[in-house]
This record gives sequence, structure tokens and C-alpha cells, in this order.
Amino acid sequence: MNAVAQQTAAQEDVIQVRDLVNRFGAQAVHEHLDLDVRRGEILGVVGGSGTGKSVLLRTIVGLRRPTSGQVQVFGQDLLRLPPEQRSRIERRFGVLFQNGALFSSQNVVENIAMPLIEHAGLKRPDAEALGAVKLALAGLPQGTEHKYPSELSGGMVKRAALARALALDPEILFLDEPTAGLDPISAAAFDQLILTLRDALGLTVFLVTHDLDTLYTICDRVAVLSQKKVLVCDRLEAVAQNPDPWVQSYFHGPRGRAALDAAEKTQEVK
Repeated sequence: MNAVAQQTAAQEDVIQVRDLVNRFGAQAVHEHLDLDVRRGEILGVVGGSGTGKSVLLRTIVGLRRPTSGQVQVFGQDLLRLPPEQRSRIERRFGVLFQNGALFSSQNVVENIAMPLIEHAGLKRPDAEALGAVKLALAGLPQGTEHKYPSELSGGMVKRAALARALALDPEILFLDEPTAGLDPISAAAFDQLILTLRDALGLTVFLVTHDLDTLYTICDRVAVLSQKKVLVCDRLEAVAQNPDPWVQSYFHGPRGRAALDAAEKTQEVK
């Protein structure tokens, strides 16, 4: 692929959200929200409590029907597709929910095998063999596959949930607060894993987070939800200059300055 073709592919929008409205009764969470997600990028989505970050993710993946507006993925309006065709597109998603959302009654490899059995039609032995490969891809050691979620540490639960999200070889990976509750070392290792997987597998990553270190370390662009819409979506340096009070407090407060200093030191070492 020549340089022009590579640039064109990189700029292709795999997700387009237009004029999105989400309401819960009389309460509007999103009004006239627009957002594009580019192929191959890691997009970080941030915002204050109640701005609807997880609601936006659930709307894009089809778990919530919006009040109005349009969501296109791979050029298709999911809400207008017949169920079978919509299901085929949704199999190209991988989703890691908050707290992992693993099935507590199944061991780890059974959790990962489930989508392979249900959606790929594999027999259980084949599905579990492939599930073990996905666990290794997510950085979990041998022996983890037969443990139950209650026997895993928080970091291991996240990685097991990531392995399940990768089960069907998705093109887009949706991550909802993947480093929440992890210690700084585990969170940093998880960030690097996501970056490695994106580069190795050509993934597009939609990442809901509040972790400033994650934003500075792996995100190509950052979208800020505020005032019921996407206030700004750009490279982090540009977003941090937005005059909005929440943006200024978030990126230029003590934690924001610490994350920036750590990112700059990392770049100096490289």
C-alpha cells in the first residue's frame, strides 16, 4: 500500500454518530451528539459523571436504542438492518464491560468459548482450544483457563474479559473503564497490552476511561462529553487547550499535570 493509500485508510471513519439523542424519561443525556471514530485509532472518551460515556458505548454497539439520531458502523445503519445482517456486523465488535461481566458459574475458558460456540459454530473442544490461545494473547498464564472468576485478581479478570472480547477476532474493540480499580503497575501493563494488540491486529479501539495516564500513553485522539454532546474531539494536546472549565480542571489539575509529566519522561527515555 502506498503512502497516499495508507493515509486514506487511516482517515476512514468506521463509526459515524449523527444527531444522537438519548433520553431516560424526561432526562436528556445526549442531545444532537456527533462523533466519528477512525479506522485503526485508539479513541479515548472522557467526561464528568453523568455525561453518558457508557450510554454512548452501549448505543453504538446496539445494546440501547437511541431516542433519535443515526449510528453507522462500517457504513451501515444498524437500526435499519434486518436482524441477521445486523448480527453479522455486531460479530465484528469486541466489548469489555465494566468489572469484566464474566459469567460466575463458568470457568475462564468456558467464558471465552461461549461466543465461539454460539456465533462461530465451533464444537466445545475446538472452542476451548481457541479460547486458550486468546487467553495467552491477553497475557494470562497457563492454568488460568480452569479457574473461576471469583478465583482471579482484578487484573486477571480484566484480561480474561479482554480475551473474551477478542474471541471472534473483532475489528473494533469497545472498552468501558478497563483500568478502573487496578493498581498503577497493572493499569500501565494493561495499557501497553491494548497498544500492542491494536498495532499487531489492526484494531480500532473505542475506550471509555477516566484514567489520565491511559489518555497520555495510548490514545490517538480524545473526545470530551459535556453539555450533552461531544464538546471537542482532537489530539490530546489540542483538547487540553479547550477553555471549557471541566476540561481545564481535568487536564490541568494536579493529576493531569502528573500524568503529563510522566508521559514526557517516558518519551525522553524512548
